Amino acid sequence: MKNRFIVILLTLIISVVLAGCGQPAETGSTESVQGAKTLILGAYTTPREAYGKLIPIFQTRWQQKTGQEITFEESYLGSGAQSRAIVEGFEADVTALSLEADVIRIKDAGLITHDWQATPTKGMVSNSIVVLGVREGNPKNIHDWADLAQPDLEILTPNPKTSGGAQWNILALYGAARRGFVDSVPAHDEAAAQAFLSAVLNNVTVMDKGARESIITFEKGIGDVIITYENEMMVGQQNGQKYEYIIPRSTILIENPVAVVDASVDKHGTREAAEAFVDFLMTPEAQEIFAEFGLRSVDPAVAQATAEHYPPVEDLFTIEEFGGWSQATPTFFGDEGIFTRTISQLQRRS
Repeated sequence: MKNRFIVILLTLIISVVLAGCGQPAETGSTESVQGAKTLILGAYTTPREAYGKLIPIFQTRWQQKTGQEITFEESYLGSGAQSRAIVEGFEADVTALSLEADVIRIKDAGLITHDWQATPTKGMVSNSIVVLGVREGNPKNIHDWADLAQPDLEILTPNPKTSGGAQWNILALYGAARRGFVDSVPAHDEAAAQAFLSAVLNNVTVMDKGARESIITFEKGIGDVIITYENEMMVGQQNGQKYEYIIPRSTILIENPVAVVDASVDKHGTREAAEAFVDFLMTPEAQEIFAEFGLRSVDPAVAQATAEHYPPVEDLFTIEEFGGWSQATPTFFGDEGIFTRTISQLQRRS
């Protein structure tokens, strides 16, 4: 009897030692063995409220499916700043940015190795447009881009060096001018379009680092007009802000990408959850939530169902107007780019 007890005791001790050495437990779920996971989201600032609603839903769905608890660490910066932070070592598992060029920067650094655009939406998770935000009652009578060149006007727009939204803003007003939707600028007249850009930038009084910081400045009562995302205006109005916004006759379609960062998920062991999160963001349920927070859906059915909240644009153009981001970035925002030269000239005059 005593010998039998010793054998049983030794067996238990060996089992515990093997378990401590990483022997798998008997279970039907690999995720349960792995235990809780943390996903790091590196995003641009404007969809913060949407992700605040989306993340808890995904956490519940994932736990129901796998038995695994997922927690999130969230970082929100201007798109360009966030992109550079990831390249410089911030280990985001998923990045959701303002524009394709900022994801390409991460890909070019070797951190995204899969074809992140191999989806029906080419990697885009939401859309928006560039609009003009004005004070209640529109006291400055702003109705379209041309009105931004009037004297004694204070305009807010973020800094294109740190903000993807700012780059969309510059391209929206320049493109509208070049396409003939600014009365003083003949269509396809590059010199006139550049002169108009200079006139508008001369009225810019504050350039914050990101779109969200810019709208906060506007909400503090600074400035007459803000060039910004449609969704920023809609979220502010939902939260009780009394400002209004104007959709110009011609503006650019903002296309916002999302991607898994391969280097991070492979290091953290979070690929399965990260890919599932990105897939979830494309579902009709998630797309309806994006639309709830002012973002135009990339899902055609959801876009049609929510169309009453998103008026059509007379002349809606895309980044292809400028040859895609591979051409637009150096042409406008490079060291010798149109925006860079223009703002430098204005600073020398002041």
